[in-house]
Amino acid sequence: MKYASVPLNQNQNGWLKYDQLPTAYPPLIGDTEADWVVVGSGFAGIAFARRLAAHAPHLRIIIIDAACAAESSSARNSGFIIGLPHNIGSSTAELKKAQAYRALLQEGIHQLSTLINQQDIECEWEEVGKYHCQVDTRNERVLKEYTDNLDVMNEPYQILHQDALYQQLGSRFYHKGIYTPSAILVNPASLIVGLSHNLPDNVTAYNHTPVMAIHPGKVAQVFTPYGTIKAANVMLATNALSRELAPITSQQAAMATFASITAPLTIEQRQKLPAMSSWGLTPVNAIAGATLRYTRDHRFLIRQHVTPALHGRITAAQTYHATQLHQRIFHKIYPQLKDVPLTRTWSGTISVTRNGAPVWGELKKGIYTAGGCNGAGVSKQTIAGTLLADYVLGHDNPLIGSMLELGKANYLPPSPVLDAAIALSLMKERYLGRKEV
Repeated sequence: MKYASVPLNQNQNGWLKYDQLPTAYPPLIGDTEADWVVVGSGFAGIAFARRLAAHAPHLRIIIIDAACAAESSSARNSGFIIGLPHNIGSSTAELKKAQAYRALLQEGIHQLSTLINQQDIECEWEEVGKYHCQVDTRNERVLKEYTDNLDVMNEPYQILHQDALYQQLGSRFYHKGIYTPSAILVNPASLIVGLSHNLPDNVTAYNHTPVMAIHPGKVAQVFTPYGTIKAANVMLATNALSRELAPITSQQAAMATFASITAPLTIEQRQKLPAMSSWGLTPVNAIAGATLRYTRDHRFLIRQHVTPALHGRITAAQTYHATQLHQRIFHKIYPQLKDVPLTRTWSGTISVTRNGAPVWGELKKGIYTAGGCNGAGVSKQTIAGTLLADYVLGHDNPLIGSMLELGKANYLPPSPVLDAAIALSLMKERYLGRKEV
């Protein structure tokens, strides 16, 4: 039997506070049965299990994770909840697709907002918008295309130049930026942990229970190290991780991104900056540029560096390299804060598809998935998991049509062709964006 790879990050999630590490669910020990098994306790898996349980309280649903929600890729992201599509296009079909995408993202935000209020989840939810910024003074094309798209969708925005950006961000590193008010910032670990601890009674969760193999059939068998689950249906909420579990040819690849966070700034250090509230910043080049956040407890987050992680395994050496890189970038953007230390560096995986479309729906009889997040996962994967539950139960939801309008992910070749293609693509993006760091 060929066993699936088990994701591993040799680093600790920096969003988790030392005194607030969540209590884990126990691992699965022994054989059991269920109507549904959900593999993965990130945003898609949790949303799917919740919706399925709400529609069908008679079903027995098991959700399992190789680690736990607090250490999942969902907990390790930068904490942006985006309500707008990144790319729109100009044709009628592309505009229609963008409108469908926006409706999906905004419904995902609505669901999350409702849940945190109903379940009293403290996740540092802040409706503060975000800045999309450019360093290179010579290339105005990307920001112009961005504002053109915002105009088409009748979305509000504000153009800011270097001096105005300094007052908001405390740095003169950026030449120009576009502020949009619709984005939300959160502590993603607190959010996903809160959601996972408030599941319906007919959902049972097991942590530290990696799935080694799945044998599909009239009754699927899900093999774990200390027990086997027999279930009529399986939902894979692993994105591109554990690729061996998917019963179809590869359509998505796992990429690792790295983030670091500083110690809270002292009063003396904050006096070197203008008065600032929380903010988030995305770069015009997502591969070469740096994503930044300034948190409510006066810390800076820096996310930069993308590398292939086809088996989801990140070494301590890779984390060390990212830490050194982030330190240099932070000092470049904030030379006045060279005495501010980084306190933790961690990695998380995103799922990338060739054409940006999701991997969503039935893969094989009894095996379903909601994946292919392409780096915009919180609201997107929340609604993708919710709609998949509606879809499998036959519940009418007009947004299922919007989900289908996003299209299907294209085929990706196997290794080593895939490895070479990813390396070339990353090299190209880093060269094009070399002025952005």
